[in-house]
Amino acid sequence: MSALYFTKDHEWISVEGDVGTIGITDYAQVHLGDLVFVELPEVGRKIASGKEAAVVESVKAASDVFVPVSGEVIEVNKAVVDKPALVNENPEGAAWLFKLRLADPSELKGLMDRKAYQAYCNTLE
Repeated sequence: MSALYFTKDHEWISVEGDVGTIGITDYAQVHLGDLVFVELPEVGRKIASGKEAAVVESVKAASDVFVPVSGEVIEVNKAVVDKPALVNENPEGAAWLFKLRLADPSELKGLMDRKAYQAYCNTLE
Protein backbone atom coordinates (compact mmCIF):
# COMPACT_ATOMS: atom_id res chain seq x y z
CA MET A 1 0.00 0.00 0.00
CA SER A 2 1.25 3.48 -0.82
CA ALA A 3 1.58 6.39 1.60
CA LEU A 4 0.38 9.85 0.57
CA TYR A 5 2.03 13.14 1.61
CA PHE A 6 1.48 16.83 0.81
CA THR A 7 3.57 20.04 0.76
CA LYS A 8 2.75 23.66 1.53
CA ASP A 9 3.50 24.34 -2.15
CA HIS A 10 0.49 22.12 -3.05
CA GLU A 11 2.31 19.09 -4.39
CA TRP A 12 1.45 15.54 -3.43
CA ILE A 13 3.66 12.49 -3.37
CA SER A 14 2.46 8.92 -3.22
CA VAL A 15 5.21 6.59 -2.04
CA GLU A 16 5.42 2.88 -2.72
CA GLY A 17 8.70 1.25 -1.75
CA ASP A 18 11.45 3.64 -2.84
CA VAL A 19 9.44 5.25 -5.67
CA GLY A 20 7.48 8.46 -5.28
CA THR A 21 4.79 9.60 -7.73
CA ILE A 22 4.40 13.39 -7.72
CA GLY A 23 1.67 15.75 -8.89
CA ILE A 24 -0.14 18.92 -7.93
CA THR A 25 -3.12 18.94 -5.60
CA ASP A 26 -6.74 19.61 -6.41
CA TYR A 27 -6.40 22.87 -4.44
CA ALA A 28 -3.57 23.95 -6.76
CA GLN A 29 -5.37 23.15 -10.01
CA VAL A 30 -8.55 24.95 -8.85
CA HIS A 31 -6.57 28.09 -8.06
CA LEU A 32 -4.50 27.92 -11.25
CA GLY A 33 -7.50 27.47 -13.52
CA ASP A 34 -7.47 25.74 -16.90
CA LEU A 35 -4.01 24.36 -17.60
CA VAL A 36 -2.66 24.93 -21.10
CA PHE A 37 0.98 23.77 -20.80
CA VAL A 38 3.00 21.29 -18.72
CA GLU A 39 6.79 20.98 -18.76
CA LEU A 40 8.25 17.91 -17.04
CA PRO A 41 11.80 17.07 -15.94
CA GLU A 42 13.96 14.75 -18.03
CA VAL A 43 14.29 11.12 -16.98
CA GLY A 44 17.59 10.57 -15.17
CA ARG A 45 17.70 14.06 -13.65
CA LYS A 46 18.67 14.12 -9.97
CA ILE A 47 16.76 16.79 -8.05
CA ALA A 48 17.20 17.94 -4.45
CA SER A 49 14.23 18.35 -2.13
CA GLY A 50 12.53 21.73 -2.56
CA LYS A 51 14.01 22.43 -6.00
CA GLU A 52 11.98 23.20 -9.12
CA ALA A 53 11.27 20.11 -11.19
CA ALA A 54 8.40 21.00 -13.52
CA VAL A 55 6.21 23.88 -14.68
CA VAL A 56 2.45 24.01 -15.06
CA GLU A 57 0.95 26.94 -16.93
CA SER A 58 -2.66 28.06 -16.94
CA VAL A 59 -4.50 30.88 -18.65
CA LYS A 60 -3.87 32.82 -15.40
CA ALA A 61 -0.23 32.09 -14.53
CA ALA A 62 2.75 29.79 -14.70
CA SER A 63 3.70 27.92 -11.56
CA ASP A 64 6.76 25.89 -10.62
CA VAL A 65 6.31 22.38 -9.28
CA PHE A 66 8.83 21.58 -6.56
CA VAL A 67 10.18 18.19 -5.54
CA PRO A 68 8.94 17.21 -2.06
CA VAL A 69 11.92 14.85 -1.51
CA SER A 70 15.30 14.34 -3.17
CA GLY A 71 15.64 11.72 -5.86
CA GLU A 72 16.20 10.74 -9.48
CA VAL A 73 13.44 11.09 -12.06
CA ILE A 74 12.61 7.64 -13.43
CA GLU A 75 9.41 8.31 -15.40
CA VAL A 76 7.29 11.19 -16.68
CA ASN A 77 3.61 11.26 -17.58
CA LYS A 78 3.61 12.19 -21.28
CA ALA A 79 -0.20 12.22 -21.29
CA VAL A 80 -0.28 15.49 -19.32
CA VAL A 81 2.19 17.09 -21.73
CA ASP A 82 -0.03 16.13 -24.67
CA LYS A 83 -3.23 17.14 -22.84
CA PRO A 84 -2.58 19.54 -19.91
CA ALA A 85 -6.33 19.69 -19.13
CA LEU A 86 -5.98 16.19 -17.64
CA VAL A 87 -4.44 17.86 -14.59
CA ASN A 88 -7.67 19.82 -14.08
CA GLU A 89 -9.73 16.65 -14.47
CA ASN A 90 -7.81 14.29 -12.15
CA PRO A 91 -4.87 16.08 -10.46
CA GLU A 92 -4.42 13.56 -7.65
CA GLY A 93 -4.80 10.48 -9.84
CA ALA A 94 -4.24 9.81 -13.54
CA ALA A 95 -2.68 13.26 -14.06
CA TRP A 96 0.43 12.59 -11.95
CA LEU A 97 3.43 14.46 -13.33
CA PHE A 98 6.55 12.37 -12.69
CA LYS A 99 8.03 9.55 -10.64
CA LEU A 100 11.32 9.51 -8.83
CA ARG A 101 13.46 7.06 -6.91
CA LEU A 102 13.82 8.48 -3.41
CA ALA A 103 17.36 9.33 -2.34
CA ASP A 104 16.50 9.83 1.36
CA PRO A 105 13.11 8.49 2.55
CA SER A 106 13.57 10.25 5.91
CA GLU A 107 12.73 13.53 4.09
CA LEU A 108 9.10 12.35 4.02
CA LYS A 109 8.87 13.10 7.76
CA GLY A 110 8.73 16.83 6.97
CA LEU A 111 5.59 16.50 4.84
CA MET A 112 1.89 16.60 5.79
CA ASP A 113 -0.75 13.88 5.68
CA ARG A 114 -4.12 14.67 4.04
CA LYS A 115 -5.72 15.87 7.30
CA ALA A 116 -2.87 18.28 8.06
CA TYR A 117 -2.86 19.49 4.44
CA GLN A 118 -6.63 20.17 4.53
CA ALA A 119 -6.17 22.13 7.76
CA TYR A 120 -3.35 24.11 6.12
CA CYS A 121 -5.50 24.89 3.06
CA ASN A 122 -8.32 26.08 5.34
CA THR A 123 -5.98 28.76 6.72
CA LEU A 124 -5.49 30.09 3.18
CA GLU A 125 -9.15 30.74 2.42
